[in-house]
Amino acid sequence: MKNDNIATEIHFRCDHEIVTHYIRQRKSIYADHYRSGRIPDAELKEILINSTWAPTHKMTEPWRFVVLTETELIKYGAYMCAYYQDLYMDIPDAEKRLAKYNYLKEYPLKAACMIAVIFARSTRVNIPEWEELAAVSCAVQNMAISATSFQIASYWATGGSAIDYVKTLGLAENETSLGLFFMGYTDESTLPARKRRTSIDEKVTWRS
Repeated sequence: MKNDNIATEIHFRCDHEIVTHYIRQRKSIYADHYRSGRIPDAELKEILINSTWAPTHKMTEPWRFVVLTETELIKYGAYMCAYYQDLYMDIPDAEKRLAKYNYLKEYPLKAACMIAVIFARSTRVNIPEWEELAAVSCAVQNMAISATSFQIASYWATGGSAIDYVKTLGLAENETSLGLFFMGYTDESTLPARKRRTSIDEKVTWRS
């Protein structure tokens, strides 16, 4: 019995350390740092399945995802060029302006895929919107941590072009675009410096 308890304790400690490791290794890494590579279907499916295990009040599961690869990445690059065209028209140097457009055009191509994140508010039960949005956010966090465990870089893009592009994919009346979740491979040497986290002593109070 004693040996069984020791084995259980060791197993628990290992699980805890693994979970802690991947939570603290997760970081937002932009597609500038990605290199070419395709995510195996089995790994991508596992990441998506894990997302659906997020907490969800009354099991409304208020999320929907669209996996975008290959030609869809090209289409989003062209979309970004058109979306931000007016913003960069003020650049007087034609070469710099062209370089900016080319950057936008090629940026999505560095990703292995993009996941359109869609908030599908329940029409079955009446739940406060913030709870539903929190559930979707938890689902995306599950994706991010799962991607990290497969050594896949990721970040959640919520800028204007990302939000509006997802709207073009065909949303139902109860659905709202929440942007694009980028995933791709990166070399360890290109990873940006880790940002510091505020000590929990400044964020947590204890009462009893």
